[in-house]
Amino acid sequence: MLLPKGGVGVTWKSARARLPPWRALVVLLTRTRFLITIAVTGLIILLWRGISKSAAEMQNFYCYGSSKSPMEMSINEMVEWNAHLQTPVIFNHHEPYEVNSSTIHNVDLNPIKSTTQAVANRERVLILTPLRDAAPYLPKYFDLLSMLTYPHELIDLAFLVGDSTDDTLAVLSSELNRIQAQTEDKIAFHSATIVQKDFGAVVDMNVEDRHSFAAQGPRRKAIGKARNYLLYSALKPEHSWVYWRDVDIVDSPEKIIEDFIAHDKDILVPNIWFHRYRDGRDVEGKFDYNSWIESDKGRKLAASLDKDVILAEGYKEYDTGRTYLVKLGDWRKDKDEEVELDGIGGVNILVKADVHRSGINFPSYSFENQAETEGFAKMAKRAGYQVVGLPNYVVWHIDTEEKPGNLGDRKAY
Repeated sequence: MLLPKGGVGVTWKSARARLPPWRALVVLLTRTRFLITIAVTGLIILLWRGISKSAAEMQNFYCYGSSKSPMEMSINEMVEWNAHLQTPVIFNHHEPYEVNSSTIHNVDLNPIKSTTQAVANRERVLILTPLRDAAPYLPKYFDLLSMLTYPHELIDLAFLVGDSTDDTLAVLSSELNRIQAQTEDKIAFHSATIVQKDFGAVVDMNVEDRHSFAAQGPRRKAIGKARNYLLYSALKPEHSWVYWRDVDIVDSPEKIIEDFIAHDKDILVPNIWFHRYRDGRDVEGKFDYNSWIESDKGRKLAASLDKDVILAEGYKEYDTGRTYLVKLGDWRKDKDEEVELDGIGGVNILVKADVHRSGINFPSYSFENQAETEGFAKMAKRAGYQVVGLPNYVVWHIDTEEKPGNLGDRKAY
């Protein structure tokens, strides 16, 4: 121990006072009490800063929950609360995917409708006509066609020429060229298609043999096949209506397409008559016995037949007791009167295109003991489509002298 001159011992304070300043500072900073004080002060500062930051961040969140239970809220409070429930959502919208391949095609059938406003909606009509040995009838056929008032630019024509022995193909081509070259008030049709297909038909095409009972089964099967080939070759996605029109019509209203469309039926047929003059008098013959209403007698007869037998309607060999459209109407009465039918003929048929697209075609086999147009009607009704006839709307066919006895006790006039 250091002792001063006076004999008194040296204390810490006196010793520190004699230390150099920098050493005194080092001694202070290394003291335990000082270090503990610094550590506690730093911890307090860190905790305070953390609490302050958390409180500030909480201000950025909105509470979407109500302060009350829904059971405790009044109607006004509920309305006020629900008005703020919609949360804004922003989607990242992508650019459309572009397909540049010329081998990929897109067909959108959703816009294709069959409506009563067909002209205003620019709905396309496909007129289909199967032809065989039809050269003599084609000039008149095209004369009537050119007078149709439905906009010609919305009409497509298609023909199937098969098993012909005359100049049907040449006359058809010539007539089409004449019609499509028309100008002034006669507007050409949108398009015309000729399909050639021979089926090896063996039925003689003179009028007497064509309408004989023995020819009906093979003939109706062959026509059904021809109609289907024509349909599937010509029907395009843009077509809303399909109008089947035979070549041997001699007179029909110019507004027939608009008149038919106005009924808004899945399948529609008019009455088919013909002019027969005797002693200077028009007897107005009844032509088409294929449009009919089924009877109990007809159902029992069909049930008794083999499933492959085709009931050829309008012949004495099969008395079905059916009600014929030709016997119901008169062109002098209301042309818009409708009747439900179970079988139809093929002279004039208007079909909504989607009926055909749904698979309803002309069976070239026995379907419920019917074929071709009558089988078509049976098939359509089985699928739930409407089949309607207009007994007082008459389209005039050429006169065909029936083979004696074909109609039994049913007269053609």
